[in-house]
Amino acid sequence: MSSQRETPSRVLERNIDALLQRESAHNRKQSRQQKLAASVTRFTGSLPFVYIHLGIVTFWTLVNAGLTPLEKFDPTFVLLATIASVEAIFLTSFVLVTQNRMQEEADRRADLDLQISLLTEHELTRLIHIVRSLAERSGVDLSTEADLEEIQRDVAPEQVLDTMEQKKREHEAGAS
Repeated sequence: MSSQRETPSRVLERNIDALLQRESAHNRKQSRQQKLAASVTRFTGSLPFVYIHLGIVTFWTLVNAGLTPLEKFDPTFVLLATIASVEAIFLTSFVLVTQNRMQEEADRRADLDLQISLLTEHELTRLIHIVRSLAERSGVDLSTEADLEEIQRDVAPEQVLDTMEQKKREHEAGAS
């Protein structure tokens, strides 16, 4: 057993490079607002953000509870609640903007996955035709292969989607 790592194939490297270049180009096209939202979301989802807030709220609470020699500036904690509420509104907005962008990326990847799957299905169907022809020329009896006719047909994506939608409607109607 070799301790060396296997190097990725040229095709794999090409595909990775293409995906990274596409992602980089997509990131460069983002608006300043999208970049700002992503940065804010990234920071607010970090432990330093939690520690900063923990420190501020602890200090605020200690001072306004009268546990320090400092003068109270928000004895009813109304100002703290107002600031926290406004901050929550903005943070929620930043998170939603970032989630929308991430959903768009996920949709693009899903489209790519679907295209690759359809291409693979088409290529495999062609290979089945070739293998079947070779088997027939070689005198191999394929009559026992019940699924051969079905897997030899190209898949029509529209038909798959229509069938999925119909089955979903039937399932939802049955669940009601």
